[in-house]
Amino acid sequence: MKNILFLMLPIALIFGQCKPVEKPGNNTSVSFIKQATIDSVTGQLAKSLADGNKTRLEKGVTQCATLWTSQDGTAKEFEQFCLKYYTSDPVKLDNLFRRFSANWESMFGHFNMISLDLKRGMHLDIGEMLDIDELFGAYEPGAHFNDDFFNNKLAFVTALNFPFYSLKEKEESGPKWSRTEWAHVRMGDLFTSRVPANVNVKIAEALTNADNYISGYNIYVGNLIDDQGKTHFAKEMKLLSHWNLRDELKANYNKSEEGTLKQKMIYQVMLRIISQDIPDSVINNPLFQWNPASNKLFKDGKEVANTPEPDTRYATLLNLFNNMKLMDQYTPMYPTYIMRAFDGSMEIPQAQVEKLFTEFCSSPQVKQVGDMISKRLGRPLQPFDIWYDGFKPRSNMNMELLDKTTRAKYPNTQAFEADIPNILLKMGFKPDKAKEIASHITVDPARGSGHAWGAQMKGDKAHLRTRIGKDGMDYKGYNIAIHELGHNVEQTISLYMVDNYMMQGVPNTAFTEAFAFTFQKHDLELLGIKDNDPDKEALAAIDNFWMSYEIMGVSLLDMKVWKWLYENPNATKEQLKETVVKTAIEVWNQYYAPVFGIKDTPILAIYSHMIDNPLYLSNYPVGHLIDFQLDQFLKGKNFADEAIRIYSSGRLIPQLWMKNAVGQEISIRPLLEATDAALKIQSGKVSGISK
Repeated sequence: MKNILFLMLPIALIFGQCKPVEKPGNNTSVSFIKQATIDSVTGQLAKSLADGNKTRLEKGVTQCATLWTSQDGTAKEFEQFCLKYYTSDPVKLDNLFRRFSANWESMFGHFNMISLDLKRGMHLDIGEMLDIDELFGAYEPGAHFNDDFFNNKLAFVTALNFPFYSLKEKEESGPKWSRTEWAHVRMGDLFTSRVPANVNVKIAEALTNADNYISGYNIYVGNLIDDQGKTHFAKEMKLLSHWNLRDELKANYNKSEEGTLKQKMIYQVMLRIISQDIPDSVINNPLFQWNPASNKLFKDGKEVANTPEPDTRYATLLNLFNNMKLMDQYTPMYPTYIMRAFDGSMEIPQAQVEKLFTEFCSSPQVKQVGDMISKRLGRPLQPFDIWYDGFKPRSNMNMELLDKTTRAKYPNTQAFEADIPNILLKMGFKPDKAKEIASHITVDPARGSGHAWGAQMKGDKAHLRTRIGKDGMDYKGYNIAIHELGHNVEQTISLYMVDNYMMQGVPNTAFTEAFAFTFQKHDLELLGIKDNDPDKEALAAIDNFWMSYEIMGVSLLDMKVWKWLYENPNATKEQLKETVVKTAIEVWNQYYAPVFGIKDTPILAIYSHMIDNPLYLSNYPVGHLIDFQLDQFLKGKNFADEAIRIYSSGRLIPQLWMKNAVGQEISIRPLLEATDAALKIQSGKVSGISK
């Protein structure tokens, strides 16, 4: 998962208004500058318009006027400011842009470095976590950026010369813009609202608290017992919810009845977490034995009192909502966090994303693939089979042997970091590019499951934070680390190989997820384990289909919950819990029960992303779709060369980026068609999983 905490700074700057509005909590209106003044300033500047771009002039002056308050100066001072700082000469405008660009890179880059360093105690396995680590981690060095740069007028200089264009305008004009024009437009995204620093601080604190809650949510599965008091997992096994729980569940598909028993036990743990009747004392605590089926708690073989977790999961989500909502009044163009997440950040409207997902989950292929999985398993589907992993080549492999291989190869973070150039060579990068990219990536030991944190300026490094046990990196950790390495490689290409800093990055996080998925699927190949299955392409298509189906349902739940929160802004944590469970069941019954033959399970609500990364989940299924389209396009081509070409295009809007990359927009159609073809190939075959 790509870390998004630092991204709250650009998000706070990007979302804003292009029309006069009353600033809540302030007697001064941002419509302080009247239309007559705007017309007068525009008319004066138009007389000496060197570049002939009257649209840019009108947008720039109007945007500045909507942001200017009496505290910034009088109407006359506004007029004098615009006449002094508006630049129409193309050469001077280019110089201005370059100076701004260099300075923003320095500021954003150093903000990022500070934030990364201050979160070391929270994120890295560097000894006991101290109470002050949470306080340092919650500090946001860029929280006052917006206020500072409106106060010193540089925000106005930026908006005046590089005005904001709406998503619709970008969609209509983007294909005709040059790279320089696109870079100017991206600079125009910076200052469109005036969100108070205290609001940014509160949001950063809420995100940090949620991240800390999830990062510490470990279950000691070695202490889980059945009705006979028997344990089934390794004594010291500790799994983070939900990622490690899910991955352990996946790992038990080839372990006969004992494997199925473990899966059912993990599923019960997940249900207890969702319902919040999980004993509070078993969370990140190895001192108790717990039967998740009966929900009885034991210590030293004797049953003890069971106090459930006090709905902390939903209190954390509610706190995020309440703090995200604080920004609404300052961003009238995107007046809800839902709109900021989709129209603003993702740059794909929420309704369009929801339509993609509902059409996909309603397709006839889901039932056909479900029937195929049931045949391969030799039993009716269970709800936890949304994580069925049998289409990957590793599903038929001995996990103990895979663990032994990865532990020997990567005993610590230093060993993994040292091997990155070799990994990149195997992925097709030329030696000089492999060395260059690897030099910009460093590996850290993570407390949680790990994440990728990119650099925000040249000269800094991307960080791959991964969990490695005392005996070395197990296969599950390796698989996650390869995914995160994909993020780091993308982050490096889209920073160091993009022609302009303002274009650095990708359209949205789904695009970096797509690249990470591509890396992740090569994990066995990178270990030297070949897949000679003639059906591997067909199986890969079905695997992508099933993963997309799984996460689209969770994403639909995530969107429905946030819509409900906006409809019920005064909800309590108890009401939120009830709604999440109810909505999870409704989504399951509509899109999954017809396939699984089982109704009324809330399992879709287990995802930790819902709690610590609000509305991030949709990036995963969109990433799967992008990943598949890229995969189809890359067949027969050099992966590394095309990756550099495609990802060095930087932060265009999503659909334009896709057209330039593969010749078509994001669509479910290619994956549905490939799944149809794969199902025909696999028709009648039942193989791959031990019963």
